[in-house]
Amino acid sequence: MGSFSQQSKTRSLVACAILFILICLSAPFAFGDDTPSAYEVLQEYDFPVGLLPKGVTGYELDQETGGFSAYLNGSCSFSLENSYQLKYNSTIEGVIDKDRLKNLRGVAVKVLLLWLDIVEVVREGDELQFSVGVASADFPVENFEECPQCGCGLDCNDFNAVRSSFE
Repeated sequence: MGSFSQQSKTRSLVACAILFILICLSAPFAFGDDTPSAYEVLQEYDFPVGLLPKGVTGYELDQETGGFSAYLNGSCSFSLENSYQLKYNSTIEGVIDKDRLKNLRGVAVKVLLLWLDIVEVVREGDELQFSVGVASADFPVENFEECPQCGCGLDCNDFNAVRSSFE
């Protein structure tokens, strides 16, 4: 009779151990993920969130080298203030450091008839300097406080969204 009691205790301990392991494994999903978003990472490096369009689905960051990749569901393009056309690939890569994004790949701006890759963004005070290699342009940081949306940039309202869905 003693062995039956011993087996029962052993089974109970095994069941408790399995339950404990399952609870520990599911805890990150139940209590949320503390990983910052790609937009929060930009802010940690002193950049505004509007450097990336809405809809980033994920990212990778090597804390030691600053190498990063940000992912969108697909390529994305839009116009800003009816003058600049921007295009984002589904993957944006580069190296991030405080106030500097370099070796960028996956972001381009249309200048006249040519698409030029934006290769670097440097923050100097309240200005962002965008470089396409041979030339650069400065813009106020406040212009990038809001994330643009694929298709309509910052000029997204219900009328434009409905109209574009029928075109």
